[in-house]
Amino acid sequence: MSTSSTTSARPDAAHEDPADAGRRGLRGRRADRGPDGTAGTLVKIALLGLVDAFAAFVLFQLAAAGDWVVFAVTLAVTLLINWIYLRRGGLPAKYLAPGVFFLVLFQVFVVVYSSYIAFTNYGAGHNSDKPAAIEIIQRSSSIRVPDSPTYPVSVLEQGGDLHLLTVRDGQAVLGGADEPLAPVEAQMDGAEAVAVDGYTTLKFGDLLSRQDQVTQLKVPLSDDPADGTLETRDGSRAYVYSPRLEYDEAQDTFTDLESGVVYRDNGEGRFQADDGSTLQTGWRVFVGVDNFAKAFTDPSLRDPLLRVLVWTFAFAFLSVATTFALGLLLAIAFNRADMRGKNVYRVLMILPYAFPAFLSGLVWAGLLNPEFGFVNNVFFGGADIPWLTDPWLARFSVIVVNLWLGFPYMFLVTTGALQSLPEDVDEAARMDGAGPWRIFRSIKLPLLLVSVAPLLISSFAFNFNNFNIIYMLTGGGPRFADAATNIGATDLLITVVYKTAFSGVGRDYGLASALSIVIFLIVATISAISFRQTKALEEIDS
Repeated sequence: MSTSSTTSARPDAAHEDPADAGRRGLRGRRADRGPDGTAGTLVKIALLGLVDAFAAFVLFQLAAAGDWVVFAVTLAVTLLINWIYLRRGGLPAKYLAPGVFFLVLFQVFVVVYSSYIAFTNYGAGHNSDKPAAIEIIQRSSSIRVPDSPTYPVSVLEQGGDLHLLTVRDGQAVLGGADEPLAPVEAQMDGAEAVAVDGYTTLKFGDLLSRQDQVTQLKVPLSDDPADGTLETRDGSRAYVYSPRLEYDEAQDTFTDLESGVVYRDNGEGRFQADDGSTLQTGWRVFVGVDNFAKAFTDPSLRDPLLRVLVWTFAFAFLSVATTFALGLLLAIAFNRADMRGKNVYRVLMILPYAFPAFLSGLVWAGLLNPEFGFVNNVFFGGADIPWLTDPWLARFSVIVVNLWLGFPYMFLVTTGALQSLPEDVDEAARMDGAGPWRIFRSIKLPLLLVSVAPLLISSFAFNFNNFNIIYMLTGGGPRFADAATNIGATDLLITVVYKTAFSGVGRDYGLASALSIVIFLIVATISAISFRQTKALEEIDS
């Protein structure tokens, strides 16, 4: 092809600006190195490979457990992530996806799941579904089979779990509490199996020290709970035990083979007899608003909760007010231009802020001990002042300790806000004849509140759920004398939630979740109203 023909085919080529051609070449090179270029694509494929490998592992585990709802959600999220990061373009989605994912996982999911639990009877004795509860009932209630043969056994340990090793039908078999007897390759001592590779055989001394675990060990003979279990009392001989409670699947009842009592599904997650007695193990069921109704109508719970609610509001308000007042006072004092060594003073003022809150609670609990505490022995001459056992003194102590912990934060915040105020405002006010107090009250404080009001609201929300200082200092005590549950004078709603869910024998996750939802609604409502009143949200939006 001739030059003239080439020029005629591309009439703009001869007149192209060299700078434009250079810019196009630079953009091309940048595109090759950018997120959608070859290198960027390879990096994305490698990172997505790790994500997909983890997702595949999770999916296999969910499939094995038969949790198909979570399986479908996990699969959909995995496919969505791959689509977002493998397609060209969509740059905003690539930056927003990680934040949205973790927001949904750690915030939205927690709220949604807590809301679900709040409408169930999930708690002690109601931890599983009905089929699992039936299996547990069958295995936990057993009687020795009268004609059971004697099985010489060895007790083995692996990872803290105990197993029984014996010989059945000429074959060494091994099983644990959750593992039915299964054939294994074992070391034999004559006709007895004594050891298995990877397991530790317990000696006589070990058996004595773990006697309770040994006697409570029930090894299923097979996957069918009706076949019974193998149990031992001395760690050397075992016998076959059959379920004392026989389950009738057609009638959905349990029958006590010894007494003949029949237990039926009462619709509340338990098997119940005609005399009102129930089997210990139950299952989760939907109970509607029963947990909320219990919190507000049960006198043994309602009256202590009302006192706790009042104290929670008082604690949160007083904590914010005292820390802000002290922090602001110190910030004003150390903000003077003519003050010498103020940087050193500022460092000293923020030292409590660097001390972990949970350790502070433990330290102050020792300092306020009525018998040997530093405060009583040094400042009050050995007086026996019950700082943590008297209800009102305990509340006062909590406020003071939280003041010691919280004022450095307010000191830092207000110091920064004061330094950002224009100096000509003070000068203009002085020229108009305003004194220091009038300048502070009418000018500085309103300007300060404009910037620190959102922080005060967040501080209120934090102290509303200030678990560390209460639990570590007083444990919520002293306990109310008229309360049927472990609720005390310094308990906040959040510590009551913790005690309800994780303390004592009657752990009630459903009730704890209901109380958590109540706390969420209270804090969210107060925060929304406060932000609206301070116009903080409008300022942020503008």
